[in-house]
Amino acid sequence: MARFDASDLAQRLGRQAEAVCRHYLDAGRRQGNYWLVGDVRNTPGRSMFVRLKDSAKGQAGKWQDAATLEHGDLLDVIRESLDLTDFADVAEEARRFLKYPHPERAQSKKPASMPAPSGSSEAARRLFAMSQPIGGTLAETYLRKRGITTLHGTGNLRFHPRCYYRPDEHEPTETWPALIAAVTGLSGQITGVHRTWLAPDGSDKAPIETPRKAMGELLGHAVRFGLPGDVIAAGEGIENVLSVREVAPGMATAAALSAAHLAAILFPDTLRRLYIVRDHDPAGDAATATLTERANAVGIEAITLSPRSGDFNEDIRRFGIDALRANVRAQLAPQDVARFMDWAA
Repeated sequence: MARFDASDLAQRLGRQAEAVCRHYLDAGRRQGNYWLVGDVRNTPGRSMFVRLKDSAKGQAGKWQDAATLEHGDLLDVIRESLDLTDFADVAEEARRFLKYPHPERAQSKKPASMPAPSGSSEAARRLFAMSQPIGGTLAETYLRKRGITTLHGTGNLRFHPRCYYRPDEHEPTETWPALIAAVTGLSGQITGVHRTWLAPDGSDKAPIETPRKAMGELLGHAVRFGLPGDVIAAGEGIENVLSVREVAPGMATAAALSAAHLAAILFPDTLRRLYIVRDHDPAGDAATATLTERANAVGIEAITLSPRSGDFNEDIRRFGIDALRANVRAQLAPQDVARFMDWAA
């Protein structure tokens, strides 16, 4: 099949603008030389208009949303209406559409793949499936820059080279490389994802206003490393719990992604001792207190692990891994030192 660049694909789609709109924006209708619909995600309404023919005012296939001032071409329509996250998938869908004849006044058809609601668990699962293992990627570079080198058993982490980022509903969509983390329930089912957008060289987070965002069902769930057993360490941030894992590599860990979600994390039936990987701030203190009370109420021993600075990832970068190892060793139960630390020394 011929391979076209984005500009060529957009032009070819524009020549069949009405057919594209009937197929991907079937909640709308034609009025004169325009297709009217609620928005680019195919919501019923009349706020957005798509040009169906070339004119002095613009090219066929160009659209604008009068309510949000968003604008774009028919590739954006395909991306948003199907909730796709990678341009390669958008281009492949456009090529699939262009492969077949589409009479301008044909009856509308449902898309071959129904869109997942934006921010839903299904959208999260699709994004994770589109991502790749982190080995040899900018995600691995980023983690190593943060002092995290123990990457075995991190299958819940993946890399996406062009993950969409929109600052807000009034700003155009950008693409940045991203570390993608699967949020799972106790059964292992993916319920959400966490995205950390990265700088183009992987040296740090991307220089954007909100470089971390989660989507899907998060409450009670976590980004998990290792098989849950009778001992688990749970904290807020991914890098925070991975830093503890650097010095206690045999211990299962879980990142709940925020203080509020840490306080509400679900306990496996097998859990007998919970290490709370505390963030040194008021929100971290409150989450630690709530989680300790919840654990004790169901017969689980709760032990707090406190960093020397703001969190354990800051510790490993400021003081080094030997200092981190000494600090964690001093706070673990003696039997867990032998079980999770000494064998790996």
